Amino acid sequence: MNSQDLLSIAADYGSPVYVYNANTIEKQYKRLTAAFKKVKQVKIHYAVKALSNISVLKLMKSFGAALDTVSIQEVKLGLTAGFDPQDIIFTPNGVSLAEIEAVAKLGVQINIDNLVILEEFGTRNKDIPVCIRINPHVMAGGNTNISVGHIDSKFGISIHQIPHILRIVENTNMNINGIHMHTGSDILDIDVFLYASEILFETAKNFKDLEFMDFGSGFKVPYKDGDIETNVEEFGEKLTERFNHFCREYGRELTLAFEPGKFLVSESGEFLVKVNGVKQTTSTVFAQVDSGFNHLIRPMLYGSQHEIVNISNPEGRERFYSVVGYICETDTFANNRRISEINQGDILSFKNAGAYCFSMASNYNSRYRPAEVLWYKDQANLIRKRETFDDIINNQVALDFNQTTKEKSKETTIA
Repeated sequence: MNSQDLLSIAADYGSPVYVYNANTIEKQYKRLTAAFKKVKQVKIHYAVKALSNISVLKLMKSFGAALDTVSIQEVKLGLTAGFDPQDIIFTPNGVSLAEIEAVAKLGVQINIDNLVILEEFGTRNKDIPVCIRINPHVMAGGNTNISVGHIDSKFGISIHQIPHILRIVENTNMNINGIHMHTGSDILDIDVFLYASEILFETAKNFKDLEFMDFGSGFKVPYKDGDIETNVEEFGEKLTERFNHFCREYGRELTLAFEPGKFLVSESGEFLVKVNGVKQTTSTVFAQVDSGFNHLIRPMLYGSQHEIVNISNPEGRERFYSVVGYICETDTFANNRRISEINQGDILSFKNAGAYCFSMASNYNSRYRPAEVLWYKDQANLIRKRETFDDIINNQVALDFNQTTKEKSKETTIA
C-alpha cells in the first residue's frame, strides 16, 4: 500500500478515513509467535479495545488468535466474529458482579482483579474456573497513564494481598486455572518485564491446578524512523527459557498467554485527513484539517507523537507547521512539525493510527465518526461506513415542548 493507494482511498471513501493494512497485522502476529516458537503451548489474546472492528477480529481469528476483552460488549463482538467462548478471556476492571456473571454464562474465561468480587463470585459460582489478575507493583513504560502495574494503579490484586486470595480460594473452594499480570504499555527494558515475570512465577506456585499464565503485553512499537521499540525476539528467547524451566518445576505444561493490542495493529493504521486551510499568524503556520481529537485523541490525551506525512506532496520543500483540528477546543496534533509544503486540499497521513485511535473516537461537536477501510490482498475494503446525521440522532428522544405546554394549560383550566 503506497501513497497513491492511500490517495485513491481518500478520493473513493472521503476524509477523514482510517486505513489498516492486513499485511502489517499478519507480519506482527507472525513475529510474536515466532519469538515463542520453543514454547509448546502459546496463546495470543488480541486486545479488542485497541481496534474492535469486527472485520479486524475476523482477520485475527484467521491467524489463529484468541481475544482479550474488557466489557461484555467486546465479548459479544468476539462471539459475533465467530470466536469460540473458550478462546476469549474477560479481563474487566471496576465492572459489576452481574456483568461478570453474565459473561461467565457465555462460557468465556473469567479474569478477576478485586478481592471482594473474587469472594462473591467464588461463593456463588465455585464450579466456574477463574483467572486472577495480580498487580506486581512494577512500573513499566514510565508514564502512569499507560503503566498499570505500579503500586497506585487501580488494576490487579496487590502481590501483598496473596494471603487474602488464598484464604478466599480455600473458603470458597473455587477453581483457579490461570494467573495474570499486565504492567502497562511501551515497555522498552525487557529486564523490567522479566523481573515482573518472576513475581508472577512466584505467585503461580501458590496454585496447584493452573492451566495457563498470562503475561499481558505492552510491547513498544516505533512511531518514527529510528524510534526505539521492544526487542520481542530477545524477550522471547529469555522468557521462553524461564517459562519452560518453570513448567518442569511445576510438573505440567502450561499455556503461555499474551494479550497484545498496539503491537499487532498500531503500525498497520494510517489516518487520512484533508487540509481545510493554511493559516499564517505572526508566529505560526497552522495546517487546519477536517478532523480533531474527536477522531484521534491520543496526541492530546497521552502526548503521543504520530508521524505526519503530506502524501499529496511528499517531495515538497519542508516547512514548519502546527497541525490542528476543527473542534472548538485546543486540538493540536503537532506543534512546529517539519512537513512537506502543505496547501489547501492536500491529504495528510497520520502514521501508527491502528491502535486506540478509532476505538476512542467520539461525536464531540456532533461530528460524524469516520469510515474505516481494510487493505487486504492489494484491495481496499470498506469495513465501516462513515456516520450520517441519522446516526447522531438515532437514539435521542425529542420532546414536543409545545404539546407538553398545551397539556399543562388544559390541566390548569380543568382544575
